[in-house]
Amino acid sequence: MNLYRMYFDMVASGRKTIEVRVCYPKLRNLKTGDRIRFACGAHECLVQVKRVARYTSFEEMLDTEGPANVNPDNSREEQLANIRRIYGPAKEALGVLAIEVERVEQ
Repeated sequence: MNLYRMYFDMVASGRKTIEVRVCYPKLRNLKTGDRIRFACGAHECLVQVKRVARYTSFEEMLDTEGPANVNPDNSREEQLANIRRIYGPAKEALGVLAIEVERVEQ
């Protein structure tokens, strides 16, 4: 799975514990214990899924998961704007996934 550099660095350092995605068909079966290899350019980071939560909106997800777990460097409002730049209303309508991850040593 690809990540923008700033999010990749946060996941790799362990500062970001919740990765946000929309519920694309290929992610519908994601479950606790699965492993995800995040990539950013030539860099990779292996994580294990600790939990997958499903939400109907980005607001609901941020209010439940806590903005600091999604992006410790930005406010809730900044995060909501950033997420919505990545995923428009049609994508959000698919459903929102909050994927709790933990770095796995490679």
